Amino acid sequence: MSLTGAKAHRANPTNFLAELKRRNVFTSEIDKGLNQLLLAWTQRLASDTAGAKVTGEKARSTIDLLYGEQPDNFELAVTISQAYAVMGEKDSALREAQRAITLLPHAKDPASGPALQNFALIQMTFGQNSSAISTPRQLLQTPYDGELYATPIAPALLRLDPLWDPLRADPAFQKLCEEKQP
Repeated sequence: MSLTGAKAHRANPTNFLAELKRRNVFTSEIDKGLNQLLLAWTQRLASDTAGAKVTGEKARSTIDLLYGEQPDNFELAVTISQAYAVMGEKDSALREAQRAITLLPHAKDPASGPALQNFALIQMTFGQNSSAISTPRQLLQTPYDGELYATPIAPALLRLDPLWDPLRADPAFQKLCEEKQP
């Protein structure tokens, strides 16, 4: 199995990520933890809830070691909140997502959208839809550096990313997904 973009990998990203994990091609513990987390989210999106929970626990364990050494690192707080979310641990996920916001508050750093972006993802994961919709609304009006994506949230990303599928039927979310015409 090649790691260089074979059709099989594009057709089944879960197998590709699992193969990376099996081959242990990670350059650092953070790289390993982030890839475990990506695999867990991919498993969750593929409706493999049990697999996502197991892989999410591995990601949490990997990231937790780093987080213990760097408790004020907002990026690690974001990452561990996502690990808790994919494991289904609502209280821990929301607590760490909120902690990420306090570590890099929007008032202190207007480009701190990643912490808010993450908070919306965590809220949506646990069915807090109205709260999850209000955060992207704020982010669509504020320039910031993206964390979940390489760019800030845009209506097209909200429309296309399957992570946001639980909000699709909500009229307020549908309105966020509309492109603004100049």
